[in-house]
Amino acid sequence: MTVRQFPIIVGLGTTQTLAWASSYYLPAILADPIARDLGVSSNWIFGAFSASLVISALLGPAIGRTIDGIGGRQVLSLSNLILAAGLALLGLATSVSILAIAWLLLGFGMALGLYDAAFAALGRIYGHAARSSITGITLIAGFASTVGWPLTAFGLDRIGWRETCFAWAAAHMLIGLPINLLVLPAIKREAKPTEKPVKPRIPIDRAMILLAFAFAAAWTVTGAMAAHLPRILEAAGASSVQAVAAGALIGPAQVIARIIEAGFLSRYHPIVSTRLACLTHPLGAAILALTGGSAAGVFAVFHGTGNGILTIARGTLPLAIFGPDNFGYRLGIIGAPARMAQAAAPLAFGLLIDAMGARILIVSSALSLAALLALCLLRQQPDTA
Repeated sequence: MTVRQFPIIVGLGTTQTLAWASSYYLPAILADPIARDLGVSSNWIFGAFSASLVISALLGPAIGRTIDGIGGRQVLSLSNLILAAGLALLGLATSVSILAIAWLLLGFGMALGLYDAAFAALGRIYGHAARSSITGITLIAGFASTVGWPLTAFGLDRIGWRETCFAWAAAHMLIGLPINLLVLPAIKREAKPTEKPVKPRIPIDRAMILLAFAFAAAWTVTGAMAAHLPRILEAAGASSVQAVAAGALIGPAQVIARIIEAGFLSRYHPIVSTRLACLTHPLGAAILALTGGSAAGVFAVFHGTGNGILTIARGTLPLAIFGPDNFGYRLGIIGAPARMAQAAAPLAFGLLIDAMGARILIVSSALSLAALLALCLLRQQPDTA
């Protein structure tokens, strides 16, 4: 890691932690109090949240193409403004319609400011050498839920959910925006002033389809576990205390896995670590099925380990296979199905859990193994024909 990389990794790691904590991880704590205050079911809140993820998926390719052209400084800084506006409007919401508009803004902000945009920014700055930087920011932002959930819960208890939204909005303006503006370098367009920008043509070839499928399958599991892990563990025989304690192990497991990725696994092609990551969830599920609820913590560690590496792989694997040219645009295309799947997973798995109970882990394990199969069919270099 060079001296120049260090401030960017620390800065982006900090702003990514803020962005994830104040958007993606917000409904887990605030959905119920918002629903009670507005007199609606919490399903409305999660429905709006899912819609925001769909918006983020649809906007991903265009935002990635923009970062390819001008770098990430302007885009990530704009994300702070949009996220702050969405959070402020959420804090002011008095009806479902205002709530929906707030989450539309937050969806736009997430498209501009979460991992895919940050990975694209690093690819634009460092090219093929971006792998260590991508790993570095995920090491820091891996604590987003560990930091975000307690802070949001503390704010809810002390000042209420509206003021908590305002506080997160202020954090974007006072912390996130200055860091993104000061740390990220300004990048000039390579095209001449007289040239009209041309939308790149990226073929949706075999490698693109396999990668998109693998990430969509894997992130379906991630989205489902994030929403339903305690419920699944209790259905498998764990007590409520064991289920909560197991959930607390996921964050540290993710970070430890990323440290291993940054050290030992960095000497191998990213496809190796990605394939290994797809195995950990099924292995943990098998141990849970054989041992019962007492193995809830073991399952959480296995799941968190794989999830930690898969997050990095969303940036490093496409970079290693396709290179840095049009990296942001390509990342947006590959990531769109994954974001769509992540948006649908909580509802779909919620319905399946009602019918299957703990056997839902058969479905999640099958998805993980399907992702592994797709990666096994994927060459380290795409076809050149």
